[in-house]
Amino acid sequence: MDSFYPLLHFLSSSLSEGELSSMKFLCRPHIGKRKLESVQSGMDLFSILLEQQQITRNDLSFLEDLLKNIKREDLVLRLKQFEEEREVSAPDDQPDVHEKRLQKAAIEVICENVGREWKMLMRKLGISEAKMDGIMTANPYNLREQVFQSLREWQKGRDAKVTDLVKALRGCNMNLVADKVEE
Repeated sequence: MDSFYPLLHFLSSSLSEGELSSMKFLCRPHIGKRKLESVQSGMDLFSILLEQQQITRNDLSFLEDLLKNIKREDLVLRLKQFEEEREVSAPDDQPDVHEKRLQKAAIEVICENVGREWKMLMRKLGISEAKMDGIMTANPYNLREQVFQSLREWQKGRDAKVTDLVKALRGCNMNLVADKVEE
């Protein structure tokens, strides 16, 4: 059975009104004022964040950051336990825990070091122009987020490996970034 929604319900029921208010405040850059005013529970907030893909079943880092900001390390720990359990039960065609860690580090390096030439890299990785345009429309003034979301798109439904990233970077003559990823 999928334990994702029960986890969200548990987190929601563990929040005080003050903590929920703090989380709503932290979400202001991502959620419109009118929507935030309608939030009465953690689940209301999580639903909006899911809808906007700020959190997904496979990426709970935004939620983790919110919980860290309100100093709820106990809930952060519960979130990490959920992620570890999910990784253990992941099907064989998914990257193993080590590869996921490598990918996360590589993506961070790429986001920090690839600039306006990011589309060339994404083409090498097989991301369609339509996907890139959609990502650019969703994040018009945030180059780093465009790169990040494109790399997340690359990870979906592929046998994504860090070696593929390095090969694509070298194919785009981004050798310095490729060297940093290999480190």
